[in-house]
Amino acid sequence: MAVEEEGLRVFQSVKIKIGEAKNLPTYPGPNKMRDCYCTVNLDQEEVFRTKIVEKSLCPFYGEDFYCEIPRSFRHLSFYIFDRDVFRRDSIIGKVAIQKEDLQKYHNRDTWFQLQHVDADSEVQGKVHLEMRLSEVITDTGVICHKLATRVLECQGLPIVNGQCDPYATVTLAGPYRSEAKKTKVKKKTNNPHFDEVFYFEVTRPCSYSKKSHFDFEEEDVDKLEIRVDLWNASNLKFGDEFLGELRIPLKVLRQSSSYEAWYFLQPRDNGSKSLKPGDLGSLRLNVVYTEDHVFSSDYYSPLRDLLLKSADVEPVSASAAHILGEVCREKHEAAIPLVRLFLHYGKIVPFISAIANAEVKRTQDPNTIFRGNSLTSKCIDETMKLAGMHYLQVTLKPIIEEICQVHKPCEIDPVKLKDGENLENNMENLRQYVDRIFNVITKSGVSCPTVMCDIFFSLRESAAKRFQGDLDVRYTAVSSFIFLRFFAPAILSPNLFQLTPHHTDPQTSRTLTLISKTIQTLGSLSKSKSASFKESYMATFYDFFNEQKYADAVKNFLDLISSSGRRDHKSIEQPILLKEGFMIKRAQGRKRFGMKNFKKRWFRLTNHEFTYQKSKGDQPLYSIPIENILAVEKLEEESFKMKNMFQVIQPERALYIQANNCVEAKDWIDILTKVSQCNQKRLTVYHPSAYLNGHWLCCKATCDATPGCTPCTGGLPANIQLDIDGDRETERIYSLFNLYMNKLEKMQEACGSKSVYDGPEQEEYSTFIIDDPQETYKTLKQIIAGVGVLEQEHAQYKRDKFKKTKYGSQEHPIGDKSFQSYIRQQSEISAHSI
Repeated sequence: MAVEEEGLRVFQSVKIKIGEAKNLPTYPGPNKMRDCYCTVNLDQEEVFRTKIVEKSLCPFYGEDFYCEIPRSFRHLSFYIFDRDVFRRDSIIGKVAIQKEDLQKYHNRDTWFQLQHVDADSEVQGKVHLEMRLSEVITDTGVICHKLATRVLECQGLPIVNGQCDPYATVTLAGPYRSEAKKTKVKKKTNNPHFDEVFYFEVTRPCSYSKKSHFDFEEEDVDKLEIRVDLWNASNLKFGDEFLGELRIPLKVLRQSSSYEAWYFLQPRDNGSKSLKPGDLGSLRLNVVYTEDHVFSSDYYSPLRDLLLKSADVEPVSASAAHILGEVCREKHEAAIPLVRLFLHYGKIVPFISAIANAEVKRTQDPNTIFRGNSLTSKCIDETMKLAGMHYLQVTLKPIIEEICQVHKPCEIDPVKLKDGENLENNMENLRQYVDRIFNVITKSGVSCPTVMCDIFFSLRESAAKRFQGDLDVRYTAVSSFIFLRFFAPAILSPNLFQLTPHHTDPQTSRTLTLISKTIQTLGSLSKSKSASFKESYMATFYDFFNEQKYADAVKNFLDLISSSGRRDHKSIEQPILLKEGFMIKRAQGRKRFGMKNFKKRWFRLTNHEFTYQKSKGDQPLYSIPIENILAVEKLEEESFKMKNMFQVIQPERALYIQANNCVEAKDWIDILTKVSQCNQKRLTVYHPSAYLNGHWLCCKATCDATPGCTPCTGGLPANIQLDIDGDRETERIYSLFNLYMNKLEKMQEACGSKSVYDGPEQEEYSTFIIDDPQETYKTLKQIIAGVGVLEQEHAQYKRDKFKKTKYGSQEHPIGDKSFQSYIRQQSEISAHSI
């Protein structure tokens, strides 16, 4: 779900590592410790919550969160809460990073001081305001000025204590006066439409002047201002909650008698002094914010075609994809968009086969095959993570969940044993877990995704051909990925592979670490395995295993997943779980006298059906076959005065659902749209609002069978499980080439040097793999030309946008600091070009 801007789609995403907090204030009780968790918020809307870390003032979270951002926002905020069993959780402090500042902290660990949170600092939303000054001639013939202030509407006001009943106060304020007026209260909405006008007399009259339509005296203009305060009407004793304010000096009317603009609400300037920094502790974060501006597909054709033919280039080191891996600072930077692009176009296997074969040819020792962080290794890692996510879930998730819930003691280091624990019992617990996980892995070969099997077959063949004297290399070439880089990391950090919702607790984490080490060694097929352990207790534990028995099982498993032409025909028929979780749904009125109320239900989506039940694991209460999903669209908030709602439209009726937040709503809409994309009966129009009280709220049609009044948004065709947008991935690759343009030019120089001078390699060029200077130079020339054309398109788009965009518009309200910065940059660029 991208923001459309005249032929260009804008995607926002954020990847966050929440590290740890330190030096939190002590709890005012006897033990002084706190039970804390951290939330991630877009402005004040919570989109993620960490686990609770108990009894600590320096809680370690170690949690990762990624999301596509579906709406505009001003701040990326992080709140630290203290759980209290006796009352509501209390906020300790927050970190709020303005959107325009996110690039300052891009992809680096940063400690942020926690700031105090009060009503005056929790401000979001914008106000549409109009002011008009008119002349009034009094009975005595003196010309006075009357100010009309019109409050039209607000958008995105914060929801306080689960509700928002807003109203506005409008005040004409100056040194000797303060005249306030109030709008009506709008119930249950954070996007209120007021459209109320308030009139104020500018009390100091002035004479008419022919020089100017309005000739204020300077002191009046500078001292008078209009102040608009937004409030949430509350039934509580301590009064209404402040939502934000804006202050506009009347001098804005000096040039024109009328003025109209959108404004961002600001915190109240009440003169209060903030407490000294650092008194609330600090939070360590790593934030990667990305904004992709994606043109229509034809813009990317030259660069995309150049990339997609990489597997056919001889040598492959002269291909565009391999060159990207050479110039990027980190191989995974190149691997992520390359793998997604090649997967989207069904060319990942030949590409990985080509770069893997080239790497094998350069490898001298079979024991080091695929052991480095090369482009090949990173591309295979990324492919396994994308294509193998469902495979991991069906294989490992049940037993990982059991380990997390049961908490059997498995510590086998005598030094770390807790009081009352028995070493032999712990070893037996651990051995049972290792056996069960080893068995489910080695018996899961038939479920291994076909794309992974095809890659493993290619690796096996390349390694066997290169090292014909080593009979085990055909196994170690595959086991180094499937065990070392796939199953072992998933066991070690299950939250990173969606096997658990959060980072595990210390005891479970230690158990999973021991299991992961053992599974990794059992699957390695290396000689003298017990000697490979650094810890003596691990070597002792490993001696309990029958090495030959496990080695045979590993080889049988590897043979199956790397055999030529193996296809999993059952995978087409087998239901694949795509998404599940709790949401609120409205009763559909299937019972004649049933109440159409809202209830919390557990929703589950597979490639076959969309169901809901009371709780996870219960029998479905209702099922919608995928072929019956005619459209999935947002539902306007005004329908039920509820945010983050969407509708799943069926032939008979629409199912109305509320997600927990805007990110969850976007995820569900996207995946439901894609899974039903191929339906022949898909709608082309829909009703964006609900049918209530005998009519559609959007178009006012009275018949519930009336065709929709708004075109469906549809969605780009994509692989349901992988959710890949080929144009977006090409845009990311363009951005990387553009970022590393200096290295591309140096590589060009290196090609020229090599082609005319066949001597010792110069040190500055030694970092590049250049097997064929002429072919590589040719590809580089095409890359640089393609990147240059796209760069010109982006520059032209920015210039056009700069000319069309108005500061104070709904898209860029006054107070939008990121747009102010953008205006300054464009002004500098324009001045420089002149």
